[in-house]
Amino acid sequence: MNNLFVYLEIENGKVEDVSLELLTKGRSLANQLNCQLEAVAVGTQLNNVGEQVFPYGVDILHLFDAPRLYPYTSLPHTSILVQLFKEEKPQIALMGATSIGRDLGPRVSSALFSGLTADCTSLEIGDHEEKKEGKTYSNLLYQIRPAFGGNIVATIINPDNRPQMATVREGVMKKEICDAGYKGKVVAHEVSKYVSETDFIVDVIERHIESSKVNIKGASIIVAGGYGMGSKENFGLLYDLANTIGAEVGASRAAVDAGYAEHERQIGQTGVTVRPKLYIACGISGQIQHIAGMQDASLIIAINNDRNAPINAIADYVITGEVETVIPKMIQYYKKNSK
Repeated sequence: MNNLFVYLEIENGKVEDVSLELLTKGRSLANQLNCQLEAVAVGTQLNNVGEQVFPYGVDILHLFDAPRLYPYTSLPHTSILVQLFKEEKPQIALMGATSIGRDLGPRVSSALFSGLTADCTSLEIGDHEEKKEGKTYSNLLYQIRPAFGGNIVATIINPDNRPQMATVREGVMKKEICDAGYKGKVVAHEVSKYVSETDFIVDVIERHIESSKVNIKGASIIVAGGYGMGSKENFGLLYDLANTIGAEVGASRAAVDAGYAEHERQIGQTGVTVRPKLYIACGISGQIQHIAGMQDASLIIAINNDRNAPINAIADYVITGEVETVIPKMIQYYKKNSK
């Protein structure tokens, strides 16, 4: 009772990274709250889910295993979570801000009248004082997310209703094993007690998943460009450099808005959070919205004609100059010395 729950997204028997990231953060939050971390797996052939999630500190794993629960459809998964949460009364419930989480989260929160904060980039535990009412709330979930197009960061709380629900973007939390030998408890539920036959009104006849052509999050080297690249044509220099050194191309929001790059390459608060070994920032001024999405890179190189660009403050190496001149020289030097 009053524990922290994480809904697991599972594809072909594998727990998705966004769920493992939430378990890592959930374990930390549960330690602060002195409560248990519980996970919910809904699907079929879930026998190996426990061995995937227990190392992340899961105390209790709730299994709902039935052939018709995979692939995901809205009604049965909603019915399971709503009924389970009514029984277990969690204080916090988390899920990924994915296509599934964005469909499931609002349905569950609406049924429970709990409220939901979508697309969070950070979660913290803290207190809150309502001075007008003379009330003080302890150990609330601070649900932190960008607002107004990423121009401000909002901290949202839910003092009275439970569970405190939030969806969290993939990549913004670190995925770290708590204890490889950690052993939790498995609770296998009888699906028929939670799902009615009418919940299966939608039947998935055929399913196609197109894998993403861009793997920004998993890239070990990223060459990113900003509005300072000047044009879409100049952005092509980044692809030349990336192809030369085996990197992926990223972009700031300003570059995406200007049409220099596709949205799936956007890095920052309103894009993807990355942690590459090497991040080369080209023509990026370094607004806080962008820095929040790449500041954990192991090594940062900034190329900019502005000596006072904010990104220079966090860069390990700064190259002051025009990107049109510097990048071709980098390519030439790399080719010459990598033979």
